[in-house]
Amino acid sequence: MAGGPVRGQGDHLLQWPMMRFPRAILFDLDETLLSFGDRIDQIRAAVAEGGDYGPLSQDQVVETVEAAFRAHWADPARHKAWRAKPLIEARRSIARDAFEALAAAGCARLTTAAADRFAERFHAIREGQIRLYPEAIETLDALGAAGVRLALVTNGQGDVQRAKIERFDLERRFDHVQIEGEHGFGKPEPQAYHHALGRLQTQPNQAWMVGDNLEWEVIAPQSLGLHAIWFDPRGRGLPPDSPARPDRIIARLGQLLG
Repeated sequence: MAGGPVRGQGDHLLQWPMMRFPRAILFDLDETLLSFGDRIDQIRAAVAEGGDYGPLSQDQVVETVEAAFRAHWADPARHKAWRAKPLIEARRSIARDAFEALAAAGCARLTTAAADRFAERFHAIREGQIRLYPEAIETLDALGAAGVRLALVTNGQGDVQRAKIERFDLERRFDHVQIEGEHGFGKPEPQAYHHALGRLQTQPNQAWMVGDNLEWEVIAPQSLGLHAIWFDPRGRGLPPDSPARPDRIIARLGQLLG
């Protein structure tokens, strides 16, 4: 870890005695420490920039594109295959699927070229809205100051994830940074959690996993003996049919401190 963990910052957030913390915490990156904003709003903005979609309404286009996004990322095997590729390529593929369906519904001008232009607009809007969640830095620094060993465990391409880690000055706040594209394995593979715990010299029952993905950060780590904390910043609650049962649900990262 470059420069070592930050200690002593964010002490004003420390509310629990040290013995109340686990030995180690594994954090997810995307939509846990970093917010990408609201995808529906971003799709709506990209659609609005595209002009007229007659005879279809802009709402119809937004709904079809969002459905294509959900379908594309819902399949675990496809998710794993596509996250090894540049993200813009996935977004082009999704837009093409959606525009093909819309063209069949009566808007012949929604061609492959139009889908690619939409994907570029959406990509620029979404990437431009990446922000740290409130209390992210303060929480990491307070945990580090309390002696908790920290690992960042994220899926995705090495160069893409590294760029975000550097942009938001995160690496020095962790004892171990683990990116799927750099290691050849990722969540929810058991090796991803075991490797991170090994680097932190920690047993599963001494660690927490914190993240927004119910499969990757709740079900999988719980099966290995970790305490799983689900991050639900929008307060939507568990889906009614979810098999996941987090050990704890938080809406703010600062809640990890007390």
